Amino acid sequence: MDPLDQLDTLAKRLSSLIPEPLQATQQDIESNLRSGLESGLRKMNLVTREEFDVQSAVLLRTREKLEQLEKRVVELEAHTK
Repeated sequence: MDPLDQLDTLAKRLSSLIPEPLQATQQDIESNLRSGLESGLRKMNLVTREEFDVQSAVLLRTREKLEQLEKRVVELEAHTK
């Protein structure tokens, strides 16, 4: 599900909890809730799943390279002794 659709769904759920006398302004409330939620999420400095997966792959490759280099250093040290 698209994050914006999820945000809309959450805003609608929250606005449905508003007492009936205030539900006449439900559309305005949904809009304000959505804006508030978007603002709060932006401040949290979150990344998308795609960005997270890309960085995880980069980290995995870096770890593999580090392990190879550590083995190479051990081999070179063994030859110099």
